[in-house]
Amino acid sequence: MLRQLGGTMASQNIESVLHEQRTFQPSAEFAAAARIGAAELAALRREAAGDHAGFWARLAREELVWKTPFTVTLDDSNAPNYSWFADGRLNVSFNCLDVHLAERGEKTAIVFEGEPGDVRRLSYRELHAEVCRLANALKAQGVGCGDRVAIYLPLVPEAVIAMHACNRIGAIHSVVFGGFSAPALKDRIEDTGAKVLITADGGWRGGQAVELKVAADKALADGCPSIERVIVLKRTGRPVLMQPGRDLWWHEAIEGHAAHCEPAWIEAEHPLFLLYTSGSTGKPKGIQHSSGGYLLGAKVTTRWVFDLHEADVFWCTADVGWVTGHSYVTYGPLALGATVLLYEGSPTFPDGGRFWKLCQDHRVSVFYTAPTAIRALMKLGEEVPGRYDLSRLRLLGSVGEPINPEAWMWYHRVIGGGRCPIVDTWWQTETGAILMSPLPGATATKPGSCTVPLPGIEADVVDESGASVSRADTGGYLVVRKPWPSMLRTLWGDNERYRAAYWSRFNGRFYVAGDSAHRDGDGYFWILGRVDDVLNVSGHRLGTMEIESALVSHPRVAEAAVVGKPHEIKGESVFAYVVCRGARPTGDTRQLVAELRDWVGQQLGAIAKPEHIRFADNLPKTRSGKIMRRLLRSIARGEDIIQDVSTLENPAILDQLRGIETPAEAEEEPGLEAGLASPAAAG
Repeated sequence: MLRQLGGTMASQNIESVLHEQRTFQPSAEFAAAARIGAAELAALRREAAGDHAGFWARLAREELVWKTPFTVTLDDSNAPNYSWFADGRLNVSFNCLDVHLAERGEKTAIVFEGEPGDVRRLSYRELHAEVCRLANALKAQGVGCGDRVAIYLPLVPEAVIAMHACNRIGAIHSVVFGGFSAPALKDRIEDTGAKVLITADGGWRGGQAVELKVAADKALADGCPSIERVIVLKRTGRPVLMQPGRDLWWHEAIEGHAAHCEPAWIEAEHPLFLLYTSGSTGKPKGIQHSSGGYLLGAKVTTRWVFDLHEADVFWCTADVGWVTGHSYVTYGPLALGATVLLYEGSPTFPDGGRFWKLCQDHRVSVFYTAPTAIRALMKLGEEVPGRYDLSRLRLLGSVGEPINPEAWMWYHRVIGGGRCPIVDTWWQTETGAILMSPLPGATATKPGSCTVPLPGIEADVVDESGASVSRADTGGYLVVRKPWPSMLRTLWGDNERYRAAYWSRFNGRFYVAGDSAHRDGDGYFWILGRVDDVLNVSGHRLGTMEIESALVSHPRVAEAAVVGKPHEIKGESVFAYVVCRGARPTGDTRQLVAELRDWVGQQLGAIAKPEHIRFADNLPKTRSGKIMRRLLRSIARGEDIIQDVSTLENPAILDQLRGIETPAEAEEEPGLEAGLASPAAAG
């Protein structure tokens, strides 16, 4: 049912029209064994509320090994360019590898399965040795502290090794996702001024070889004068061109180098890595993260949110080309001494059971993936995961975008067998680590909600003036009121853009996430989507996520994406792209269109009914699983696509979407426009 908005705020705040009532308490069995229970969580919250900086200082001293202990916790004298633990010195590689050698040196650190089925295992001692060999090889190539190294690899152990080899010697890594095009690679190399590029002859994805060296050569031929050396890993074994004097095989580069490399003890604020946004709306932004604060955030959130125990096998399905793969593959889990699974390829190769077979074969106990992957696999039916033994799973996670309630329920029931808590996490490349999530042994969950901020994170929902939105189910801007250690420090080479992008809207008072959100009566946060994705329909501001969730709750719908289309009367109309379970509907689809519109009306109210529904075989997604809504908006409006589409998993889908004839639209319901003045009528 729609809620009436009061006064002028109707045009500013976002209405929440999705009201999810289901609640799941942690089971007594899980809570009893959890690392953090309700009492411990309450104590952490009290400590953080009482002394924000002191809370993080205690954790930094307890969780990290410092060569030079810090004496200054938070320096806000140059806000919003905050610094944490600035006079302390440490090494990130040392904190993720060396600290484990005495007690768990023989424990498996990485289990790797390639898409062709090849399996490798590296113990902490073996991983440490490989990192040191490559670190020494990089030094031999002239790489020193502060130099930038671009990494363009498939998701193989060498990607993790390369990242740690860089921070071992104080170099700054910039990982470029292996699905990016040559122009995207070129832009990132040139912006960083990278000295060395680490790539591979190729990788495997969807049964095909991805020609990474070919793309790298094209990028370097078009520019990138800073590159002095290219180190090439043999992965596919396919022949590639090697430029004499510039290119060097990985195995030749490390030959003869020692398995020990003294770590560089660098300042906590020394940049650990640069990670670029996709650049679909302009020049890519080089997110710059620190060493000490970032590692602290990645480590403690891995401990809190994923409740890792010594025997767990943790699988975060993200590629290390994305921040999720940085924080919850390369850094957080290894800092805790966990066993991490890496998988190189597609979740549907050779069939839709690959993820579940990997969980079965490698005894995965904690599984963290994206809602788009969940929905795509849900589309294939319950019988596919039903063929595999998933009894080892004890905790599930979701990351990347809001998960709609029906996908949450399928995940809980089919994959988790009704016994696994789900940690629905909210965070960003910029935040470095999870900021909002349930703690599985202490927090009651609601399908679709990331629940509440973690200890030490002061998030809020504010209106246009920056005042807290106190009314439940009324949305606004999601902000963070106080700095936190893992936050981005600046944008590489463009601090003014950093200040403008994240701090200018409310005059630097707090970090602006760019997402819209609301809180329910229990104080739980619900992410409504990007602020840019909010629809303004006849004076009502609606979040796209809730309309998408309503569509996906229909038994015939597997996925949906909603955008706005200009409307001369309403301002915007709701345009929905729908992927059905089974084959895409063809022919006369008017009956199904009417059925889906009515369904949304029953779930959310008439104002939220899509005026346009277009059926598709799939949705345009990046290879990290995010739906590229800006492309869908351009298609809905009949505009030329000018955005970078090199990151698309399925570029051919754009031609299909443009070529599909839009189904006949349902006639406007009598009285609907008049009913907009009366939410009771609209409901």
